[in-house]
Amino acid sequence: MPLEFPVNAGRRNVRAARRKLSEKEPYVGRGPRTTSPRMDFLVLFLFYLAAVLVGGATICVCSRTSYLRGLVRGGTQVFSYIIPECLQRAMLSLVHYLFHTRNYVFVVLHLTLQGMVYTEYTWEVFGYCRDLGFSLCYLLLPYLLLVVNLAFFTLSSVTDPGAITKANELLLLQVYEFDEVMFPKDARCPTCDLRKPARSKHCGVCDRCVHRFDHHCVWVNNCIGAWNARYFLLYLLTLTASAAAVAVVSTTLLVRVVVLSDLHLETRVDDLGHAQVIDIFLLVQYLFLTFPRIVFLLGFVVMLSFLLGGFLCFALYLAATNQTTNEWYRGDRAWHQRCSQVAGAPSAEPQVYRNIHSHGLWSNLGEIFLPAAAAAHYEKKRT
Repeated sequence: MPLEFPVNAGRRNVRAARRKLSEKEPYVGRGPRTTSPRMDFLVLFLFYLAAVLVGGATICVCSRTSYLRGLVRGGTQVFSYIIPECLQRAMLSLVHYLFHTRNYVFVVLHLTLQGMVYTEYTWEVFGYCRDLGFSLCYLLLPYLLLVVNLAFFTLSSVTDPGAITKANELLLLQVYEFDEVMFPKDARCPTCDLRKPARSKHCGVCDRCVHRFDHHCVWVNNCIGAWNARYFLLYLLTLTASAAAVAVVSTTLLVRVVVLSDLHLETRVDDLGHAQVIDIFLLVQYLFLTFPRIVFLLGFVVMLSFLLGGFLCFALYLAATNQTTNEWYRGDRAWHQRCSQVAGAPSAEPQVYRNIHSHGLWSNLGEIFLPAAAAAHYEKKRT
């Protein structure tokens, strides 16, 4: 939290900071002599944020059902009649290059967005906060998180996720038990011509089988598997924390400006000529007109914090239950297919996939953060 300082000194600092802004007159004035129509950008932004969050949650929920796949196929068929064939081929080629081949497009985009956020934070937020007497340690926290995040980002990108080769095939076959549902014992990879260890999968993007395959992440341009899952989880944690830290500092700055300059006590004249106390919408509008880049930065990092926070909670849930994204996505469907092949009367109870690899919270987390020790433990247990 920022350091406390006298109100009078704070007011002088606010006035000094505001003199650095553009020379335009404030949109909200003192007393009934200022009129201001309501601006709806905040409402539109909140609707946009809600739509993004609800849409992301809907996709995650529906991704395990055939409904979303049918909807995508139907939409593709509709657009195939509207979009010219040459444009369709170009779009398919672009999608194939971005999501089905290893490339650095999303890595560059990731670093560019991160650089833009921290450039704006350094250029405006940091300077205004120093003028208002914020603690230096408080302001340097986002930079510390950035350095740690870039370290784990690099480790996630360059670490071997657990590629299966002829040399380690027999060793990895002994690590996990085969459940005969998603991972049959005698399965072979037709591309790599290797026996598939339990919990492994062939990645079509990297063109290799990966031990304890989770997913292929375009943002780090690498598969997430047994050997780099810990780095990816910490990368996701520090990325969420850095976005939240920038959001908290930016919000604290704007609140401090409002309080020390008494903006929340000012009045406006409504359409009927009556003096009204400034409400939250006009207050945010004024801040947007006075600090446009800071408010835009705040909106972006808040939305990013919610999205990353949701994904982080999902990743922590998978780690705590010893599941991978691949297993979570395929689990119930593979179990239903297996049950339909077994002779006998159908059970009245709904069939749910049973995770045989979960051995308690601490053991599951240890398998993520100490994969070599976990592999040795499994091998010793089986022998």
